[in-house]
Amino acid sequence: MSKTTLQRNPSKSRPTKSAGAKAQRVKVQRRRLVALGMDEATVDAMNSTAVRTMLKHPKKVTAALKG
Repeated sequence: MSKTTLQRNPSKSRPTKSAGAKAQRVKVQRRRLVALGMDEATVDAMNSTAVRTMLKHPKKVTAALKG
């Protein structure tokens, strides 16, 4: 894409994600898992990919914790 294309069509350029915003999202996601009933130490030991994967199916997380 040339520079003139971006000037004519601003929807083709997207803002970049910042590291601070990502850290905030991960922090909120970890809080959500703790609110579902997971142990805080367990959540702290998980990486961000595993946290997101578990939040995709919150009913399964609560069912696994109960049973």
